[in-house]
Amino acid sequence: MERGVTAVALVVSEDRIETSVGYPEEAVEVSTGVSQVFHLHLVSDATGETTHGVTRACLAQFEGVRAIEHLWPMVRNLAQIGDVVRGVEANPGVVVFTLVNQDVRRELEKACARLKVPCISVLDPVIQGLAGYFGTKIRGRPGLQHMLDANYFHRIDAMQYALSHDDAQLTRDLGIAEIILVGVSRTSKTPTSMYLAHHWGIRAANVPIVPNVPLPEELFRTDGPLIVGLTASPDRLVQIRRNRLLMLKQEETTTYVDIENVKQELLEARKLFAKHGWPVIDVTRRSIEETASAIYQLYAKHREKAMAADESAAG
Repeated sequence: MERGVTAVALVVSEDRIETSVGYPEEAVEVSTGVSQVFHLHLVSDATGETTHGVTRACLAQFEGVRAIEHLWPMVRNLAQIGDVVRGVEANPGVVVFTLVNQDVRRELEKACARLKVPCISVLDPVIQGLAGYFGTKIRGRPGLQHMLDANYFHRIDAMQYALSHDDAQLTRDLGIAEIILVGVSRTSKTPTSMYLAHHWGIRAANVPIVPNVPLPEELFRTDGPLIVGLTASPDRLVQIRRNRLLMLKQEETTTYVDIENVKQELLEARKLFAKHGWPVIDVTRRSIEETASAIYQLYAKHREKAMAADESAAG
């Protein structure tokens, strides 16, 4: 007996996201005053990460639109397409898909034509363009990007390194890190390290700057890793720290959230970064993804310089 698929319904608007796991009719309704509400069905033969990411990027370009997303991952046979079609019938809306199996894809397209809803392929323009340029045949196998290859295990190793070297838990092998992030508390060091590890397979460690606590000597002995200083505006940092204390149900009247103390922390951190010539990134108005991308650009240049120096020494 073939296994069915279940949708994950997400309500996306300019200021709020809510999630409901179940069949499409269980989607959460959110009243935000947005005038237009649409259903989007995101259908994928793998995890749905590609479809979801592209759709979110596109939705960001539209104001005053609320989209209820119905996620349909791991759709690989005609029986599962039947589940999807019933979901679209229950909540008509645009279907965005990444399906490489032609039989499965045709069945979805036929159903969408019958229901008179748009059916959009995310990968078609890219795959066709690459196929034309490479002059090779498209394999048409789902989930190839998630195969357990060497790159996959490299990313797992990087994530394990990031976890074990979070907040300077281990410092004796900081030298094998590829990137070390340094900053005061709540400057996004941990999530950025994890993103670098998961997204690019980079071994990223992070070291906190804590008042009156010396930094590990190993940090200053390394010459291979790229060391990046992270900073933020004092007001934003105080706000984040207050929220952290509220979440932990701790006393709010401490030097940890005192604006003058925070300013002093940031000033001392800036002096440290300048003293050692470490590049600095202000994370105040950046998402984790934007911060990681900026760091990756610095890392690419750092690696190019290191390779050029090795070639020069070898020559």
